[in-house]
This record gives sequence, C-alpha cells and structure tokens, in this order.
Amino acid sequence: MLLRVVLCETDIRRLSIENTPQSVEELCEVLRANLSLRGGFILQFEDPAFKDQLTNLTDIRDLPEERATLKVLFTADAALSVSTLDTASLPSLSSGESDSQQWPDPFPIPQFSHDVELTLQEANRRYAKDGSVMVIPKGMKTDILDTLADSMSKISPYPERQHYENVAKALVEKHPSLKEPGSGKGWYGWFHSLKFKLGNYRQKLSAAGCPEVRVNKRIGEDAKGSRVKKSKKGEVHYCPDPPEGLSAEDMEGKRKMIEVEMLKKDLDHQQIEELMSATFSKRRKEIVGDQPLIGDVMTRWPAMFCERQVRAEFKRIVSTDLLESFLNGLDDLTVKKDNTNERRRTAALLGLPHYLSEDPSDIIRMCDAHGESLAAAMKGMQLGLLIGYEGDNQDAFPEVFDVAVVVEENIVLHNFKDVPSSFTMLLGIIYCVNLEYPRAMKYSFEFLQKVVMKIKPDEASARVHGVRNKLLRYKL
Repeated sequence: MLLRVVLCETDIRRLSIENTPQSVEELCEVLRANLSLRGGFILQFEDPAFKDQLTNLTDIRDLPEERATLKVLFTADAALSVSTLDTASLPSLSSGESDSQQWPDPFPIPQFSHDVELTLQEANRRYAKDGSVMVIPKGMKTDILDTLADSMSKISPYPERQHYENVAKALVEKHPSLKEPGSGKGWYGWFHSLKFKLGNYRQKLSAAGCPEVRVNKRIGEDAKGSRVKKSKKGEVHYCPDPPEGLSAEDMEGKRKMIEVEMLKKDLDHQQIEELMSATFSKRRKEIVGDQPLIGDVMTRWPAMFCERQVRAEFKRIVSTDLLESFLNGLDDLTVKKDNTNERRRTAALLGLPHYLSEDPSDIIRMCDAHGESLAAAMKGMQLGLLIGYEGDNQDAFPEVFDVAVVVEENIVLHNFKDVPSSFTMLLGIIYCVNLEYPRAMKYSFEFLQKVVMKIKPDEASARVHGVRNKLLRYKL
C-alpha cells in the first residue's frame, strides 16, 4: 500500500507498506515506527465519497485501497487513543487550536535514561510505602531537566509561566518521590529549575541553528534590550525550520521564480502555490527576523499580496482556514434580524470597536470614491481599511465601491466589494507580515482572533471575555 502522509504544510512524506493494516490503531503504530512520530495523534484521509475532502479515519475499511493520502493531526493529550474518539469529539482545523504546537495539559512526562528510571521506580515505591522523598543527586537532576527541556522546546522554545507550572506539576505527579520536602505544592523548586534550564537550552538551540531562537539573538550593544520575537497571536508555525534538502540558495532561486511568474499575463497558480510553500521558512525568517518595510516585502514577495495567497499563508502560519473560520465565527455571534448575512456582518464589524469603547477613526476610514485623492485619504494610515463609497455617507450602510487594505500608507490589497471580506483580509495581512494589532483597536482585533476565530480563546483579556459573555447571553 502506498501512502502520502501530510505531517504539516512543509513536511509531506511518501510511505510504502507491504501489508494493509487491519485497524486504525495498527495503522497508527505503522506510522509511529516508520516516521518516528511521538505523542498522540489522529488521522484524516482524503475521502473519494466527498470529492477527496478530509474526513476523520475511524474505520480502516473506509481507507481507499492500494494508495491513499493521510493527514496527521497531533493532539494536545498524548494519552488520547484514536479508537476512543468518535467523529463529534475530534479536533478540527476550524477550531483555531494549533495541532503539533498545542501545549498538552497534563504534560506527558517523557522517559528518562534507563538508570534514572530504575532509581525513580525504587524511590516511588518507598514513597508509596512510607511517604519518604528522595535526596536527588546532582547528575540525576541534570538528566531530568535536560530531558524535560528537550521535550518542552519541541513545542516552543519560549514557554509561558503556566506551561512551566504544568510540567513541574506533571513531574511530581508521575514521580511523587521528587516532591520537595516542606513545600505545600511540592513542585515549586522544579518550576524555577526548568525556567533556568530552558534559558540555557535556548543558547544550545541558537548555536545549532534553530530559526525561532536565532532570530532573537542579540548582536552587539545596539540590540541590547530588544524584544523577543515569538508567537503572540496563536501562530502554529511562527518561524519554522527550512525544509530538508533545500539550501538557502535553492530557496532564493525559487523566490526569483515567483517574481518571474508574477510578471506573466496568465499566472500558473498551482506553480505559485508550490513555490510559496517551498519558500515559507525563508519568507518567515525575513519577515520576523528583519522586520522589513511593507514596500520591501511587496517587492520581494509579490505573490503574497492577493486574496488567494493571503489565505494560503495564513493557513501555513495558523493551520486554520482564514475566510471560513472568520465568517462562520462572526455568524455564530450575530443575531439574525436582517435578511442578508453581509449587512449583519458589516454592522457587527463596524460597531465592535464602539462597543469596546475604542476609537476606530485612524484604522477604518471612509472616503468618497470619486472625490478625495488616495494620497490624502491614506495620509498617516499605518494599518487599516480604506472604504470607498458612492452616494450619501450619512447612510449607516453606504454603497461600497471598493475597500482597500492599507499598511504604512501603501495599498496592499484592494477591489473588495464588502466590509466583511476586507476585514478578513486585514486580519490575514497582520499575520502574514507579522504586524502588531493597532493600539487604538487592540481589543477589537483580540476579539476577532480569540472569540470569532477561536485562536487561543482561553487567553482572552477580561474585557474581551466579558463582551463575549454578554453577546452569548443576548443571543440566548
């Protein structure tokens, strides 16, 4: 049987197996053994019955014979088994939750070296018998911390406070003999040791060439105190490693091929898509690491500034469909009083900043499509939407002539005929070129990310969380 296994956007593998597995569980074990997969995961397959749309694989008999395409979705809890899940309980890409980058809770403590495991087994037996904790030798503690740091850094080199706490708690729950005597929590010392160890471990990752860590390396005294560049908006692939087998020269060659392709009258969208996927890590390294001006990004990566590629790039970064999750999430929160989705969505988006007591005037601007010059209308705009209208602006919903996405007084996308689509693209551009949310509407954009699109919803601020609860109560 020939399998095409999709691990992520930049890691797609070909696998040939002699015998067809007899169950989904057996297939998972084959993938673990041949692809060195770790942790819990579920499988989806391209279902011929639904025009090759992805469907959760719960019965091995549903898999096409001889050859099939599989997508691996890593779960937050490594203890989950595919056989215990039904279709309704499986995570989906539209949920906004990251797959391989999601912090598991509880954290699955890895296996330590053989001698450490034997020592811990004996110490745990003594703890179960009389409650005695062990005096941990220095070498053994180093081995434990090194192993944990390696596991944690595979999820993110920059864990947050709650992540350190989760790992420390999970450690003493699995190995109670490691609890600290005289400590109420029993794990607080491990919490601080892990923070110190991760700091040292990041230096090793930087020396080894890890892109997400190297991008934060301070060079010279001028860089002292610079802010760490790390995922802040739920990015799954923030600064990914380059694909195997492609050198920097290879990716630069592919980037130049994109430039050439964009000059053609009839674009080969399939080739552009393949080239953009292949150069994803290079593009993120430039955008995240160098923080270039938007004009420079548009010159070097012209293909990214169209609706099709904004959606594709957003999915590479967040593993979520931009347009579908945005509009569906918006519809879930709006009360259906009007007879058109567009008017409801427009009212919700234009009213959101006012509801959150924010001033959108510098981010959302209206202009007469046949009156003001573009230069005058965009003057001072660092990020936002320019809505060109026809007719009377006194109308709550003036007739939209064209909507443009503006960054640094440059139009990066335009020719949108409605506000919801243009708002979606504005959010997509923010992710694609790694922009901060504008301060004047930071709560509005946080609401769109965490409530509408459900990207890191558990980290919503108190203000955003309160508005969400009010809306849900109003709908009920």
